[in-house]
Amino acid sequence: MAIKSNTLARGASWRQGLLALLVGVAGCFASVAHAGYAAIVINETDGQVITAVNADEPNHPASLAKMMTMYLAFQAIQNGALKMDQELPVSSWAAAKAPTKLDLRNGQTITVEDCVLGMITKSANDAATVVAEGLGGSEGHFVEMMNAQAQLLGMSNTRFANASGLPDPEDTTTARDMSKLAMALYHDFPQYAHLFSTKDFMFRGHLVRGHNNLMDKYPGMDGLKTGFTNASGFNLASTAVKDGRRLFSVVMGGRTAATRDRLMARLLDDGFENQETPSELVAQAGEAPAGLASGKARRGKGSVAAKGTALADATPASRRHHRRGSKADTVATAATCSKKKKGATCPATTARSTKVAAAAGQKVASAGGSPDK
Repeated sequence: MAIKSNTLARGASWRQGLLALLVGVAGCFASVAHAGYAAIVINETDGQVITAVNADEPNHPASLAKMMTMYLAFQAIQNGALKMDQELPVSSWAAAKAPTKLDLRNGQTITVEDCVLGMITKSANDAATVVAEGLGGSEGHFVEMMNAQAQLLGMSNTRFANASGLPDPEDTTTARDMSKLAMALYHDFPQYAHLFSTKDFMFRGHLVRGHNNLMDKYPGMDGLKTGFTNASGFNLASTAVKDGRRLFSVVMGGRTAATRDRLMARLLDDGFENQETPSELVAQAGEAPAGLASGKARRGKGSVAAKGTALADATPASRRHHRRGSKADTVATAATCSKKKKGATCPATTARSTKVAAAAGQKVASAGGSPDK
């Protein structure tokens, strides 16, 4: 009997250990950021949360991370460590950032104001990196500053990995944390709040247009920031005023820019009526239609065509200005041309163009399959 009792005890101990291991593994996966739908609406005056759906679930910030880069820039200006008209040097590290960007070149300089406007409108990754290096000496040190400030603002579920929000598995935040950052920008630096309503600006003789199309359509909306990568989905932090009352709202993990914008408009409409937006509507904005999902499955996750067009999909179709014969065109041609049909003829490509296409495809794939917006 003693032997049987010991055996049972060992078996129970083993099962308890296995259960603890499985719980631990599940906890690790639960904390990993993903492109899950989430939304929050907050009344500025009293901090009342009107709607909150998955507000504390981990998600990738994409270009919403630039709000923290700008927060630290405004803080430095306010403290006298930086000036809006100050010229900052462009390093090779900053110039090499993936789109979207202002196409800055190594050795050039750019003012702090142009960097800020570039981040707000075009979500310029090179401009964000210039600011990071100007304040932190290196982007790595600046990221430490970002994370330290996040903790001071109560953003306990946020960890930034770079100054721009370009794809990184360590980059994580929540809708609630992003709403805290958005409100802090307006409360701590009211003198710069108007900048977030910038829709376009002139930069070195060229008109730079913004991505925040909802500001053109929603009455009273006057900021803040868009964001997109394949890893994050379509994100948006917004603020709007109606009858003297200001709301802040964040949407994360939208399926498309259009569905994200429609959801944001509904959230704000309901918020101004003090009504909670149904969670089902938030879910619909983040879920792909069945037909679309099956189509993607048939094409395969490793579709070369999808990778090849990621750069082109970074901006609205009406605002794409591709030059014929550019690298993007070469990649698209290489990805879409096929000789499967008898007699089909593909445009001739040189060895160099083939290598460019392959390299570009690898670069996009390594960055999460998409540039940041």
